Amino acid sequence: MRMTTILAIESSCDETSTALIEDGHVILSHVIATQIKSHMRFGGVVPEIASRHHVEVITQVLEAAFSEAGKTWDDVDAIAVTKGPGLVGSLLIGITAAKTLAWIHQKPLIGTDHIAGHIYANQLVASLQFPLMALVVSGGHTQLIYMPEDGVFETIGETRDDAVGEAYDKVGRVLNLPYPGGKKMDELAHLGEDTYHYPRPMIDEENLDFSFSGLKSAVLNHRHNAEQRGETLIPENIAASFQAAITEVLVTKTMRALADYPVKQLVLAGGVAANSGLRNGLSEALKNHYPDITFSMPPLKLCGDNAAMIGAAAYTQYQHQDFSDLSLDAMPGLDIEAATIH
Repeated sequence: MRMTTILAIESSCDETSTALIEDGHVILSHVIATQIKSHMRFGGVVPEIASRHHVEVITQVLEAAFSEAGKTWDDVDAIAVTKGPGLVGSLLIGITAAKTLAWIHQKPLIGTDHIAGHIYANQLVASLQFPLMALVVSGGHTQLIYMPEDGVFETIGETRDDAVGEAYDKVGRVLNLPYPGGKKMDELAHLGEDTYHYPRPMIDEENLDFSFSGLKSAVLNHRHNAEQRGETLIPENIAASFQAAITEVLVTKTMRALADYPVKQLVLAGGVAANSGLRNGLSEALKNHYPDITFSMPPLKLCGDNAAMIGAAAYTQYQHQDFSDLSLDAMPGLDIEAATIH
């Protein structure tokens, strides 16, 4: 039986990525052109620069995906592209390329949700088991998403202010760590101890929402007040204390969600899924409280933005003939629940 091959394109922020994916779980090729060095001097992503870089490399990464897989357009069954959420300029580059190619080669077009992609990145490692709970943690999102079945999304908790990845980057900047600060913060945290005991925002509230703005401010104020008093703080301990607070909140809320919803699997998704403290914390908590629930987390190379995850998510849409037409437009504020296949 012939397998379904999807060409996937991801350009929602500062990574230009393409991939060829078979049946939603086999990676034939996977190419990523990163822009980190271009944005590093600004301490964050500059949208105009990101868009320009996407334009410069999109053709190259497309050619590389076919070359790496040893495939031609005759092997492609559909073209998937991230439609949102993300930076509108960046999204439009990928969408324009996908629509043009779909028209030229007469292939079905699939507009795919970026957050759904992060969740389905786990499918590239092992089959998803429904119903499942997903903890999505990235630079722009912190969400608990319940999936009763394949292709159905229900947001049951989300951040009310800063996303966890954003908080990591801002605290990293205070510690003079290079951008992006999340990875360096994680490394630094393992060299220190939780001596400063920062607050755990909303941890005792019964809802499943998050808030990290106050925690970020607590760290900044702690650093500022210490400087005024002439005290020397230990950077490793700041990182360790911050990470301990973040991890405890995320783990506690996730365990509370698992108590409220009957699931077979917990999946970790998003850029912050690469954080070793969070990966270990969730794994240990699940073993202690819900040993019958399977835990899945993507390998580090699939935690960040990538096209392979878009190809994985798009396969479910392909099976349901959930196609887009050539009027597909960027949806920078797209809600994950809108990605539910009806």
